[in-house]
Amino acid sequence: MYWHMGKRIFEEEQQGKERADYGTYLIKNLAKQLEPEYGSGFSYRQLAFCRQFYRLYPIVNVLRSQLNWTQYRMLIQIDDPDKRMYYELESVNNSWTARETERQINSQLYERLLLSNDKEAVLSMARKERIPQSPLEIIKDPMYLEFLGLERKAAYYEKDLESAIITHLQHFLLELGQGFTFVARQKRILLEDDEFFADLVFYNRLLRCFVVIELKTGKWTHQDLGQLQMYVNYYDRVEKTADENPTIGILLCTNKNDTAVRMALPEDNKTILASEYKLYLPTQAQLIDEVNSVRKMVEEREFDKESKNESEDIK
Repeated sequence: MYWHMGKRIFEEEQQGKERADYGTYLIKNLAKQLEPEYGSGFSYRQLAFCRQFYRLYPIVNVLRSQLNWTQYRMLIQIDDPDKRMYYELESVNNSWTARETERQINSQLYERLLLSNDKEAVLSMARKERIPQSPLEIIKDPMYLEFLGLERKAAYYEKDLESAIITHLQHFLLELGQGFTFVARQKRILLEDDEFFADLVFYNRLLRCFVVIELKTGKWTHQDLGQLQMYVNYYDRVEKTADENPTIGILLCTNKNDTAVRMALPEDNKTILASEYKLYLPTQAQLIDEVNSVRKMVEEREFDKESKNESEDIK
């Protein structure tokens, strides 16, 4: 219905004219005529969305029945076509509700994945053309855990954080990404006479490996990485079967030093990751800064790629 309304406005009333000022004037007049008789569904804003909807999806057969009008209304407000396509595909792939789609857009899921991945790799996974090849293609840094509802206070116990995650496990799995299933909480590991407890254990069916998560309510330390490495080694040597991939360890902390983390781990490390978590979604200013930083990073990558190609051509 909304698509046909947009088509009618653009093709018959606007006669396909691209002039934005004319379109705005036309929609305002239509809203004045229709809204008093038919209600808020024919307001200026709603009619503008309908026209934009048709302009972005001119072929009705490409519309996805799994998405509702609320989700499409959010998607058409995204200017970047690649970003819009990513959220469209992932909303369908993961059966997101409108609220979940909105949260992922607001938490900058697309931008966070671009921080550690090539744009085409992110899109190809959304199109299901390939499966993730490394944990960096799935694990986000930072993670946003605003759904835990933890209060703004100077300190809280790790058990409080862990309990909140278990209570909101469905939301936590959504934030973790694709393919995660819950395995254990406070997994007991007995090594001779010593007991150790891994905070959270998951399994990722796409990467085909266990994922051990250690929670820290403060800044990371190299001792934390050492303990996490021991848990990863245990799962690799005791729990993992021959056909599964090496275990991944994630140290989830409030603050980290990226350079120090790299120095504390082997150069060829591919299984131990440190990721920050935020208890509150970013502000508008933070969103703008993040988008600008991602755009700059992508431009630098494209420049490096072009420079490399030019160098190879010269050779």
